[in-house]
Amino acid sequence: MLIAVGSKNLSKFQNFKLFRTYAFQNSTVNLAGTLTLPYGEGPFPAVLLISGSGLQDRDETLVGHKPFWVLADHLSRAGIAVLRVDDPGIGKSTPHPEPPTTADFATDVEAGVRFLKQDDRVGRVGLIGHSEGGLIAAIVASRSDDVSFIVLMAGPGVPGAELLRKQNERIFEAAGIAGEPKQRLLTLLDQLFTILTAEDMAEDERRQGVERIVRKQLEINGVPPAKQDDGQVHILVEQAFTPWMRYFLTFDPRPAFEKIRVPILALNGELDVQVDAEQNLTAITAALDKGGNQDVTVHRLPKHNHLFQRALTGLVNEYGTIEETLSPKVLDLIRDWVLSVTQ
Repeated sequence: MLIAVGSKNLSKFQNFKLFRTYAFQNSTVNLAGTLTLPYGEGPFPAVLLISGSGLQDRDETLVGHKPFWVLADHLSRAGIAVLRVDDPGIGKSTPHPEPPTTADFATDVEAGVRFLKQDDRVGRVGLIGHSEGGLIAAIVASRSDDVSFIVLMAGPGVPGAELLRKQNERIFEAAGIAGEPKQRLLTLLDQLFTILTAEDMAEDERRQGVERIVRKQLEINGVPPAKQDDGQVHILVEQAFTPWMRYFLTFDPRPAFEKIRVPILALNGELDVQVDAEQNLTAITAALDKGGNQDVTVHRLPKHNHLFQRALTGLVNEYGTIEETLSPKVLDLIRDWVLSVTQ
């Protein structure tokens, strides 16, 4: 299938690509992915795609869409090599020996950068991170001389507790939850984050506090105590206690952004209810400015959601109902910017 690339500089774009599956290691983790190469000898500018939170395959498959497959296809037709990788524990990549955090995922990406730098067909290497992947890209770029540019697709710019509070507030508003129920849920969320991040609380007390909050949240959402399923409550409590959640809530990406000197493209959809554009783009640009990075391009995209589809509400339940996987505007913005900083 050919994807139209527009009329600008058509002579530069290739119609054929080479796909090869590769595996590389990060310590005991075996990482498998696909390297998409433009036709020719190279060296080509290359990007490593970094998925958002949760287990994602190399195509970032979600509700019937494969955003990374579409993005890789679009970029490779323009002369850009693309490496997309199964997250550890899904597809053909093996899991981390212990439950991983964002910091562990950053070392996986560093292994991918090393893999690309060893390939003679690859020139300058950049990172494209979606959602949590943008956070990971910032961590890696802040400490690696091998990263030449980064693209943030709805990347976080504030600590996870601040991001998740705003996320829930946006979701409540879009879903029509307002007034006292909304405020009660946000208050419970604040209490949850306080309990999870407290350093001087015993674990049994912490767990009891989280369970109490989970049960109150269910009650506000229409499930009375007598009808609450203990198994469901247990699952929700355990999700709050994962190492990933504890790390994500407190990690502040702003110091990492202050250290980045390479060109950055930051994109956010204005309908994004998961990573709020105003909150996060403001924090990212302020941190980059504080660090002295002058090569920053920012786009707030009207009527685009967290997956960079053109949308109506931005709510998660809308993702699968939209035929479009990635809007043509976003595909072209990323392609043209990467070419501009690598040629």
